[in-house]
Amino acid sequence: MKQLLDLLPQVITMLVLVTALFVTSLWLGMVLWVFRDIRSRTRDIVVQILATLMVAILTLPGLILYYLIRPHETLAEAYEHALEQEALLQAVEESEVCPSCGAKTRSEFLYCPYCHTQLKKRCTACGEILQLDWNICPYCGAPQGTPVVEPVLTAEEPLES
Repeated sequence: MKQLLDLLPQVITMLVLVTALFVTSLWLGMVLWVFRDIRSRTRDIVVQILATLMVAILTLPGLILYYLIRPHETLAEAYEHALEQEALLQAVEESEVCPSCGAKTRSEFLYCPYCHTQLKKRCTACGEILQLDWNICPYCGAPQGTPVVEPVLTAEEPLES
């Protein structure tokens, strides 16, 4: 029994050392994880240092506080989100479809190549491509009315006078 009592201080010292090593490595792991996490969420150096110091000084309460105030998205996620939004806006702006058949068309098409629906018209004065509902050419200012089509008379048809 005396031998066990002599070994007891050494065992307690060893347990304290192992516990201290575990707690220290856990603390260091939290600090390093927060540093890496905040670097992926912001480019502001001051915020990165403050977040890391908060966890280094306050330990577990600092980690909980960091979770509450950290940015929701990482920089990569924010960049992806911005790219998705830009792609959607481009698709909406650039995508022209035929109102009749829904086929994709180009902005310079006057007629749908699939269903032959008139998509746009040419200016009567300058020949620029215009929207069907425009009453004036934005390029030359010429009024756009419905063109009057004159019948073509052949030599066989007599003129009525």
